[in-house]
Amino acid sequence: METISKSQDVLFILLGAIMVLAMHSGFAFLELGTVRRKNQVNALVKILVDFAISTIAYFFIGYYLAYGLHFYEGAGELIAGNGYALVKFFFLLTFAAAIPAIVSGGIAERAKFNPQIAATFLLVGFIYPVFEGIAWNGNFGLQAWLENQFGAPFHDFAGSVVVHAVGGWVGLAAVIMMGPRRGRYHRNGAIAAHPPSSIPFLALGAWILTVGWFGFNVMSAQTLNAISGLVAVNSLMAMVGGTLAATLAGRNDPGFVHNGPLAGLVAVCAGSDIIHPAGALVLGLCAGTLFVVMFTLTQNRWKIDDVLGVWPLHGLCGALGGIAAGLLGQETLGGLGKISFIAQLVGTGLAIAIALAGGFLIYGTLKWLTGLRLDPEQEFTGADLTIHKVSASPEKESGW
Repeated sequence: METISKSQDVLFILLGAIMVLAMHSGFAFLELGTVRRKNQVNALVKILVDFAISTIAYFFIGYYLAYGLHFYEGAGELIAGNGYALVKFFFLLTFAAAIPAIVSGGIAERAKFNPQIAATFLLVGFIYPVFEGIAWNGNFGLQAWLENQFGAPFHDFAGSVVVHAVGGWVGLAAVIMMGPRRGRYHRNGAIAAHPPSSIPFLALGAWILTVGWFGFNVMSAQTLNAISGLVAVNSLMAMVGGTLAATLAGRNDPGFVHNGPLAGLVAVCAGSDIIHPAGALVLGLCAGTLFVVMFTLTQNRWKIDDVLGVWPLHGLCGALGGIAAGLLGQETLGGLGKISFIAQLVGTGLAIAIALAGGFLIYGTLKWLTGLRLDPEQEFTGADLTIHKVSASPEKESGW
């Protein structure tokens, strides 16, 4: 029976890893549908290569920094417990690899390829594991101190803060260091529109992410006996709330509509295991509205050219989820309790600080060493032909 139980846990977390791996295709198609046609191939290539580089960085460096575990043993030792430790690494890798996938959407259409690959290695190998280890492994004693001071440690069940807020705030630093796409903003105050190249592909990416998210959240339990139907229903309610709020606030704009469920799901990750479904619905409504309002402000008022809106979607909605868990998780609001609002504030604030510092350090250094963006002619031609020597529709170049 013990062997069967271990095998069940291996299968459970392996299926979760596969579902989150599938979400990376969602990142790819969401970016592909949002960027202009001359940058579609680049969007697809970046996500795949970023995942490969993330795997190398996390396998050799990041996983050890976060959990103190390594793979410098024989295969016989590695498969102890039916190989559960191996598939757990696979599962957590898919989370880590989401960081460069998030950043990719913010700096799309003007980033050089090789510097971004270097940034991916540094982010997944060194920056992300710092806060991951603090939040999920108790590194540096912060969690113990928070529990001693405020009665509960920082709580982030499935990564609103650890994954999404960190990725979104790193993305903000990268976007600022990169600068806006050429021709996006004019000196006379005019803003050049760059509409999505394919709403169907954008919608496909959003749907893949939405479906995969139930593996992202529910299977964060990591063992079969810890699975919770509350996590599944809370994810559903937050998704619905985000969709409806973004539809209303975005005035039926399909780009907002399809990012709405993602906003709700980002926000609910942290407290999905402790809040009431009604609270998850409210959180989704708040997150969907926050995304639309802040995306509009960053693009049109503040002139921050965040192509996919990764800072409002992941950075702000992730931080909202981390903080809101400290309120909605309270027993007086129908939650399960055992959570501290102050601890949530401290943990979320620390994640933002680490992400911003790491983002500016990495992208600032790369900007100084190699430059971050394509030159004006290359950007005008597009990343597809400039970097990959092929377009998404090669028949146009061949005359067919």
